[in-house]
Amino acid sequence: MQKSDEIKILLVDDHAILRDGLKMLLNNETGFEVVGEAGNAVEAIDEFDNVGPDLVVLDLSLPDKNGLKVLKEIKNKSSKVKVIVLTMHEDEEYLQKVLELGGDGYILKKAADSELISAVRSVYSNEGVFIDSYLAKSLFVSDPEDYGENIKIGDELLKDKLSPRELDILKLVALGYTNKDIAENLVISVKTVETHKGKIKDKLNIGKTSEMVKFAFKNGIVEIEEAY
Repeated sequence: MQKSDEIKILLVDDHAILRDGLKMLLNNETGFEVVGEAGNAVEAIDEFDNVGPDLVVLDLSLPDKNGLKVLKEIKNKSSKVKVIVLTMHEDEEYLQKVLELGGDGYILKKAADSELISAVRSVYSNEGVFIDSYLAKSLFVSDPEDYGENIKIGDELLKDKLSPRELDILKLVALGYTNKDIAENLVISVKTVETHKGKIKDKLNIGKTSEMVKFAFKNGIVEIEEAY
């Protein structure tokens, strides 16, 4: 019987062997419970309606429908449900689209065993969007010249909008730091971090942490040498 404080998880992937492995990984973690599985988009929505999960681990490559459409449908049904995309796609285009649709995490399949547990805990605790560390790094180092001009433009724009402390926090959010990590890094309280994040969203006229991450990526406000 499931305990009320357990995180109810729905797994969506067309590879049964991978689902079995993920299920074992997640169920072995205290406070996690896989309550449903699906191998395609139709099954995913049916299971979502049947089990009412708190969080969905979603593959983008499904046999009957693109996983992005499933993400959109899930978020339309309930914006409170967290969705972590687990995929083999390592390019920025997919990441940006997932963020635009309200995705809460983006993990590469090759790193699932090392990052999925952290991702589930992070996004379920409302600590911000969780982005695979390998992909986050590659966004900054793949072609530095692509970001050079944006960094300058971005900094000029942000100086008029964000305080130095707010800019520090935005950078750390973009790098995947949790509220607790940011608080420890800047020697401030978690409540103060949350307050600053609220002000950043107001100043940039954005509503979600995922949009903060997207803004930071698009404007190149994280220095390459700071990324990793």
